[in-house]
Amino acid sequence: MPAFVTFGRILFAVLFLYSGANQLFGLAATADFIAAKVTIPAVLLPYTTQLAGITGMPTPQMLAIAVSSFEVIAGLMIAFNLATRFFAILLILFVAATTFYLHDFWNQSPPENAKSVVDALKNLSIIGALFVIAGSSRRSRTNEQAYGDV
Repeated sequence: MPAFVTFGRILFAVLFLYSGANQLFGLAATADFIAAKVTIPAVLLPYTTQLAGITGMPTPQMLAIAVSSFEVIAGLMIAFNLATRFFAILLILFVAATTFYLHDFWNQSPPENAKSVVDALKNLSIIGALFVIAGSSRRSRTNEQAYGDV
């Protein structure tokens, strides 16, 4: 059974590895997509303006690099079973935020929102898988009987 779990965890991590790498290679398109969908709160504007001045990059581009890099790193950590629970929990928060901000099907009319609804449901099942990964233990199981002295 551990081989199946390891193989499944690696296959699951491929989703985040591919997505993050694809976003990094298409950085301009990712930054444009973020700029169109995400509004920076007014409270954070002085900080993002300062960061943009320091780095010489606009905020959407910095967010695109950060998000894409996070996806690749989290995917690698889950694939190699290093700090898996921590990164699974971070990915739960990330996927939930992504679903809320990028797949806002509730703001679209019914015929046009079909793709967003499917994407949101897909993300919901990814969150479920991340809960399974976060809930599984890295420690080996003991050889106790399942039902005790029955």
